[in-house]
Amino acid sequence: MSTIDLAYGKGSISLDMDPSVADWTSIRPRFEAAMADPESGFRDAVANPIASEPLAGLIEPSDHVAVVTSDGTRPVPNRQLIPWILDALPVPNEQVTVILGTGTHRPNNETEIEKMFGADVVDRVSIVNHDAFDANSNVKLGQISTGTDAYLDRTYVEADKRIVVGFIEPHFFAGFSGGAKGVAPGVAGIDTILRLHRADLIGNENSTWGVLDGNPIQTEIAEIVAMCPPDFMVNVTLNGEKEISGYYLGDYVTAHLAGCDAAKHTAMQSVDRPFPVVVTSNSGFPLDQNLYQTVKGISAAARIVEEGGRIFVVSECSDGVPDHGNFAQIMGDGATPADVLAYIKALDRPILDQWQAQILAGILERVEISVLSKMTKSEIEACKLNTIDNLDASLRDALLSYGEPRAAVLPDGPLTIPFVEGTA
Repeated sequence: MSTIDLAYGKGSISLDMDPSVADWTSIRPRFEAAMADPESGFRDAVANPIASEPLAGLIEPSDHVAVVTSDGTRPVPNRQLIPWILDALPVPNEQVTVILGTGTHRPNNETEIEKMFGADVVDRVSIVNHDAFDANSNVKLGQISTGTDAYLDRTYVEADKRIVVGFIEPHFFAGFSGGAKGVAPGVAGIDTILRLHRADLIGNENSTWGVLDGNPIQTEIAEIVAMCPPDFMVNVTLNGEKEISGYYLGDYVTAHLAGCDAAKHTAMQSVDRPFPVVVTSNSGFPLDQNLYQTVKGISAAARIVEEGGRIFVVSECSDGVPDHGNFAQIMGDGATPADVLAYIKALDRPILDQWQAQILAGILERVEISVLSKMTKSEIEACKLNTIDNLDASLRDALLSYGEPRAAVLPDGPLTIPFVEGTA
């Protein structure tokens, strides 16, 4: 009997792939090796960026610099990148502010910030949480062609020079993470964020994994960020151990496109036909801290599951649903997924978290979803999902109901973006 480990929190959960139960297919990314010397690689990339002057040549000694990076829900290697960026800047530490691009997430506390950056960086520079909800903390730059008002973080806007830091992987409705997305929605005001996540954009067929061209969300992001663009981008790709596998530094558009090409080659994997059962993780910590983020792993699995099939997801959800935002309330509305979608459609204006609920409800209209996590049975079922007590037993029971029991396994969750041949 073969076993496979599914990423779960900071560890894993083993799955027995018993050939007497089903024909199993494990689908993983084409992971790149970690860079042998990532610090040396960074120094080379920052001195020889893509479509840009070297970083040191862009910054004047008198400049105040804003460095935007992701919050604790993303595996950006900030402990490495931020000190290296600070060392490369020809300005004193007092002129640098690191902004955590929280979007609509809760602020990171002092303990979390020290874990993310290390005590040395905390002592060197000011690190602040972006606050999308505080009107005084954001500046209106204008309005884009679709009528979306562009609000961005005041500290970011008023800096003399701006750097955006992130990592690149396929994203379930923005196409790819990284690039301009680190600015909007990362450090955008709440009105801008809600407009970027409105129902018609989320429901567009081009708002999906691995698609940039024609993706209406990316189109709006590009217009917003062009009003106050970063002067330099530091993006990376990561391997399965969340180690740096590639650098994409320089112009925030051109360098990002190069990184997206690399990430697409790594993550996108084809299958010849859908499966009745798909098992996925949510890539482990930090992405599987809550059910809201777990929709990403579910969305990846949904790409290759049959109509009427079953998705089984293992995600620790140590932070619950979570207990802030509207996700639980929206998913609890009505008796069926169709009721959830009708509720969202009837809203006069977008509300927080409706986008994740829209995606999950859309998948639930097609398939059944079961979750193994630290959440309570009542929390999971309130979101119209089933609980898993024993993964192997639950899978065995499900597979026995099929005349041709076949199951796909995504042990790395949404680090793998599977697709049925002819549909990508």
